[in-house]
Amino acid sequence: MFGKIMDFRLCEDSLVIVTDDTPIYVEAVNSNCFRIYEQKAYNSFAVTDYTKGKLNAKKVDGGVSITSSFGKVIIRDYLMMEFYDNNDNLLLKSNDSNFKRTYETNCLAQFEGHSVLEEEKMKVRLLFDIKENELFYGLGDKTGWLNKRGYEYQNYNSDIPEPHVDSFRSLYKSIPFYLSLCDELTYGVFFDNTFRTNFDFGKFNNILTIESIKGEIDFYFIYGNNLKEVVSNYTALTGRYPLPQRWSLGSHQSRWGYACKEHIDEVVKGYEENDIPLGAVHLDIDYMENYKVFTYSEKKYPKLKEYIKSLNEKGVKVVTIIDPGVKVEEGYFMYDEAIKNGYAATKNGETYINAVWPGDSIYPNYLKEDTRLWWGDKTKILTDLGVSGIWNDMNEPASFKGPLPDDVEFFDGDNYYYHDEIHNVYGHLMSKATYDGLKKNTGLRPFVITRACYAGSQKYSTMWTGDNHSMWGHVQMAIPQQCNMGLSGLPFIGTDIGGFGGDSTAELMARWIEVGCFSPLLRNHSSTGTKRQEPWCFNDEVTKIYRKHVNLRYELIPYYYDLFHEHESNGLPIIRPAILEFQSDKKLTNQNDQFMVGEYLLVSPVVLPGQEQKLVYLPDSEYGWYDYFNGEKVSSGYSIRSAKLNEVPLFVRGGSIIPTAKVTRNLEEDPQELILKCFPGEGNYTHYVDDYKTFNYQNGEYNKYLFSLKDDILEVKTLHNGYDKTYNKLTVVYKNKTHEFNFKDGKYRLV
Repeated sequence: MFGKIMDFRLCEDSLVIVTDDTPIYVEAVNSNCFRIYEQKAYNSFAVTDYTKGKLNAKKVDGGVSITSSFGKVIIRDYLMMEFYDNNDNLLLKSNDSNFKRTYETNCLAQFEGHSVLEEEKMKVRLLFDIKENELFYGLGDKTGWLNKRGYEYQNYNSDIPEPHVDSFRSLYKSIPFYLSLCDELTYGVFFDNTFRTNFDFGKFNNILTIESIKGEIDFYFIYGNNLKEVVSNYTALTGRYPLPQRWSLGSHQSRWGYACKEHIDEVVKGYEENDIPLGAVHLDIDYMENYKVFTYSEKKYPKLKEYIKSLNEKGVKVVTIIDPGVKVEEGYFMYDEAIKNGYAATKNGETYINAVWPGDSIYPNYLKEDTRLWWGDKTKILTDLGVSGIWNDMNEPASFKGPLPDDVEFFDGDNYYYHDEIHNVYGHLMSKATYDGLKKNTGLRPFVITRACYAGSQKYSTMWTGDNHSMWGHVQMAIPQQCNMGLSGLPFIGTDIGGFGGDSTAELMARWIEVGCFSPLLRNHSSTGTKRQEPWCFNDEVTKIYRKHVNLRYELIPYYYDLFHEHESNGLPIIRPAILEFQSDKKLTNQNDQFMVGEYLLVSPVVLPGQEQKLVYLPDSEYGWYDYFNGEKVSSGYSIRSAKLNEVPLFVRGGSIIPTAKVTRNLEEDPQELILKCFPGEGNYTHYVDDYKTFNYQNGEYNKYLFSLKDDILEVKTLHNGYDKTYNKLTVVYKNKTHEFNFKDGKYRLV
């Protein structure tokens, strides 16, 4: 593919390396990244617009040394690469051993039912040395533990109903981005290839392998002085999640099996009677007329518009599922319009048909802009009914009559692409169409959930981890899985609380809500045919535990909203591993049973049955740590904490200021009071307020406040005043005492 280097030349904004085979292009991107690729006009599905920096180049032995303001790359013959930072530290170096993994084909093992991998013919293969202490994170939605060293994964969006275990190479999402930490050195790699790709982090030896079955090299080497900077620089490249509507941060209830209005009435009544806040109900495929998208059953949901209005008046939003498969049925408007206008994928020039829930179905060609506009416009059917969000499912794309063949055709208006290239971005493009349609039809910040996605999908959608199961292994996996999704640029994430498949026990549900109440997306979801898992379906104890932790979540919503505002500015995740905050602490490099919410809160939930105590590890912090609930100071290092069934150990860094609110059933209401929970030490905190639903904040319609804590004095200062509503009352909780003030700038003594 790449031969010996013959020459190089600097153009306006890139370097071209001429080889005796394929030319190599190099760019400096966003002042923190080298892009190395082989096609001048490659169109990325993930990357947003970027600025190009200045490059300098000179000949070195066997290659070219290229420098920019942030680092250096040496490219030698046959695309052998070495990346250095500005201190001349070697970060990544190509391996020239021509290592090729060997696979054993064992017929007896296959006959007994074992899966045996066989060597694939890969068009692109990049090999790099792995350093002795190097650790790997990222790759989005994958099984396994936090540190991915020693694991091998494949990026091929897959709907797998069996319980997900560590040996699964693929799940629903394909994020070809990883982060490296080796001692104090960090970097990231984004391999922008939408074909099926493999990442092997030293499964067989100390060689990192990145390979793709087809396509070309489009390789971004991302610099950063620490893991935070790498994540921030990656999300600057692929995009960040825009501020969500505040209601979406509340409690969601869903089930495949809410087949009629009466089922929803039962759910809403159950939440009311048990005094548990409910922000949204989700309607799975049963609400549709014969599973036809953009329809609803008048028989099951009569007068749906009036019904949704009545739910909204109670503070309960409605989110409806939509699948990509359009039923083959003449006279059905979606099918007729798709065929008439050429909106469907084809095979050998004919409309391609497979099957999903409605039976024989066609697949919209979201690659084509006209198709996306058409699909987005159809969301008005749902928003006119009062629907507040759309849940995109089955968009890997899933199919019932075998997988879509690689040669299914997608036409973008100029060129044909095939399914093997579009597969991993199908859900990404569906989310974009849905997001753009909702934004156009409502003017509000869209709420879109997707199961399948690609890098950059965070610009359009929230995600969940798909069809998990009611098993302890999956509540354990929820922690590293969500942490790696956050490190991969996906901030608005969650798992199906209680598990989608299987039957949750009372203890499992109690422990799962103690994890799930901290997930950015808090949704209880289960499958038809399984045990009902609304919180009151277990026993009074579980109901009380569920209520307690949903209330805790609602109390913390101002903090979560600030974290989303922070993400839009710097790309950092909401849920994050502690190693992101305490990078020098080696005890955190593969910590899988704790996580942080933002930079101030550390959660250490129980994820094993029968435990009533938890071994907690708190890294060194300047002003120590405090128990969030009782204000008791807690020593750094290891300690054993009480963790009875109704308790989740939750800690906050000294000097922290945590904005909270009184629990309300309706998150549409503007809060009148801000409650600050302050912990001894010194610190600053910026709090953000807007109308919680429109894009007016982008025109300056927001308020921003700076809170500073020092020597038992809290200072309040308005940084920006562009929104006409503000708090009337400020309540401060400090050293277990409560102080009440009028909300205005000033200094307030707390002792």
